[in-house]
Amino acid sequence: MGPVTQFVAVILLPWFLCIQVVELKSLTSPCDFPAIFNFGDSNSDTGCMAAAFYPEILPYGETFFHEPAGRASDGRLIIDFIAQHLGFPYLSAYIDSIGTSYKNGANFAAGSSTIRRQNRTIFDNGSPFSLEIQVEQFNQFKARTGKFFMQGKNNSYERYFPKPEDFAKAIYSLDIGQNDIADAINKKVGKEESYAVISDMVEYFAKQVQGLYGIGARTFWIHNTGPIGCLPVAMPIHNIAYNNTPVAGYLDQNGCVNFANDMAKEFNKKLKDTVVKLRAQFPDASLVYVDMFSAKYELISNAKKEGFVYPSQLCCGYHQDGYHVFCGSKAMVNGKEIVAGSCGDPSKYISWDGVHYTEAANRWIANRILNGSFSDPPIPIARSCQISH
Repeated sequence: MGPVTQFVAVILLPWFLCIQVVELKSLTSPCDFPAIFNFGDSNSDTGCMAAAFYPEILPYGETFFHEPAGRASDGRLIIDFIAQHLGFPYLSAYIDSIGTSYKNGANFAAGSSTIRRQNRTIFDNGSPFSLEIQVEQFNQFKARTGKFFMQGKNNSYERYFPKPEDFAKAIYSLDIGQNDIADAINKKVGKEESYAVISDMVEYFAKQVQGLYGIGARTFWIHNTGPIGCLPVAMPIHNIAYNNTPVAGYLDQNGCVNFANDMAKEFNKKLKDTVVKLRAQFPDASLVYVDMFSAKYELISNAKKEGFVYPSQLCCGYHQDGYHVFCGSKAMVNGKEIVAGSCGDPSKYISWDGVHYTEAANRWIANRILNGSFSDPPIPIARSCQISH
């Protein structure tokens, strides 16, 4: 090596190492998310349905908030632990206008909501807030917020709303699909028809992600759907119609209904394929797929080991001999008034009301997913803005 070459090498080496250090730092540094916007169903609804229709009643919210807080649980949801982990206050529901701040984001999730459009009302356990409507609500929220800042007449907007530039830097989380699957199961669709339903679901889902991308979203944290066949209200022991000994293969080793979980798995498979296609379509976006099914099923499979009661047990509600009195309600059963109150210690239960999880279970699941252990690519949520796929 000649003197000139040696000189060039000496000059370039520190520069090269500097570049390496900067790149390494960018890959390991957490994202500076200014806000989080969430879309989903009752698994992440923090007050939409309570504000729009009928508020929750006690004992909902008793563990953490000590009063009903618009959440289908005794306390916090997974989205609450996500917000806390990222340094945000708990997300306000977009439709709840009383004492609300949207400075660090908004929650558009609504209980009973679906990916696809539905023809049921709140009185039929339906919701007008399908994923399509939630995305449209976000679109309006973004446009109106931008208009406020452009007017520049009142700087108080900065105290309650994200800045226009925050939307592109925010994280967008989605957790929806369980109600679509439950509806198909309740209608007793056949195997071929279920495949058609699932294909329709993921197509609708993709359109909404494309819509969010089109108005500036770049970081997506996408949950698949959980083991719906493991919800206690779906299990034979709580339904008189199925109280006879199930046929071989109807239940798995945890007492979960196989065909319900199989449909969830099929949806999750197609959802993951869709996420891969969206990555190819939007190479400048980060789309992280989170395997909630596996995280939840791990808890269900190890309930006793993790300090919980059997996963078929629920804390609040009466579901025996085919009679269903849901949490916080009361009804006459065989001439006797049944008051469906809560258990003594919700922290020992996975299921809160037979459909939704307790705060303790939500915390357990959140702790498993936040570090990227169940993500594809395997990246923590705090660094999910980094494009690594």
